[in-house]
Amino acid sequence: MVKLGASEEQHNALLETLHRFNEACNYIANIAFEKGTANKIELQKIVYYDVRDKFKLSAQLTIRAIAKVSEAYKRDRTIKPEFRPDGAIVFDQRILSWRKLEAVSILTISGRQIIPIRIGEYQKVRMDRIRGQADLIYRDGIFYLAVVVDVPEPSKFDAVGTLGVDLGIINLATDSDGETFSGKQVDEVRERNAQLRANLQSAGTKSAKRHLVKLSGRERRFHRDVNHVISKKIVAKAKDTGKAVALENLEGIRTSTTVRKAQRSRNHSWAFRQLRSFVEYKAALSGVHVILVNPRGTSHICPICGHNERGNRPNRDTFRCVKCNFSGCADHIAAINIAARAAVNQPIIACNEVKAVIGIETEHSYKPPSGVIDLMSVSVYKKG
Repeated sequence: MVKLGASEEQHNALLETLHRFNEACNYIANIAFEKGTANKIELQKIVYYDVRDKFKLSAQLTIRAIAKVSEAYKRDRTIKPEFRPDGAIVFDQRILSWRKLEAVSILTISGRQIIPIRIGEYQKVRMDRIRGQADLIYRDGIFYLAVVVDVPEPSKFDAVGTLGVDLGIINLATDSDGETFSGKQVDEVRERNAQLRANLQSAGTKSAKRHLVKLSGRERRFHRDVNHVISKKIVAKAKDTGKAVALENLEGIRTSTTVRKAQRSRNHSWAFRQLRSFVEYKAALSGVHVILVNPRGTSHICPICGHNERGNRPNRDTFRCVKCNFSGCADHIAAINIAARAAVNQPIIACNEVKAVIGIETEHSYKPPSGVIDLMSVSVYKKG
């Protein structure tokens, strides 16, 4: 994301271009829906000259408007596409060019504008990799260019093990090595912001409304930063130890599970999908394999004897096998099971699958001694 440092005059020119462009898109969408065609070439033959004359758009902006409508209508031909006045514009190389690391030349309905750009060190080292088109986005009164950069991916290395990662709400992530990333701070921020929003909304003053606007998006940005930190640490550990990363495939979990009313806000603010996507793209840049596994049963299957019973998890934090008395942190056990499931790509069935994960020297027939086994001592326990 590249921030544009537009002057007031340039800001107005960009905003008017945005509104005019999306107005043209709605006009084109009406015709496309009426004619029942999403073919870009056919639409161009029908509307090109009318759009240029009616909305005073340049030739290439008209082409981009037709392409935007065509792509939107192709997604669902049963409804007519509608475009917001502040919807994004896709700029290609004909109507946008870069002036090194200082400015961008962009076409508006008022002509070409040379607009300064504001970028940090992270963006500067990647500006030479810009490829293809850029989206002009208007967000919270500020214009940005969303650009695509071409980053070469290293070849995947041959993993020598698997780092299982259990995702959760109390603990955002726990890996099979036992490292835990707590969600306590995220919960505190969410609760504090919820109470603050409620107080400001009940006040209803102009000052309160200004504060609400300022507060908007702050919690989302905080969650995003936390997920970036966690994903970076997970991928770095996997790369340093030569392991693959195993994650739970939690698609559809919100519709397949129910929670108490008091927990709904926390459940719906759980950004597990974002954390997974951050791990995936960081892993791709580091040459680390990512494996998605079915999470079913990972929280209540014993990694030692393979006994599967919900009673193995008497509460959220504790795992204790009712058959062999193996015990430990529930999230850590789940992460171990995830790593084992990824290693064999089949349901967890016996202790040999966890051998490579926690270093137990054992056989299929091995039974752990009676009594409670502490998780920290399992890795050094040897048969006999």
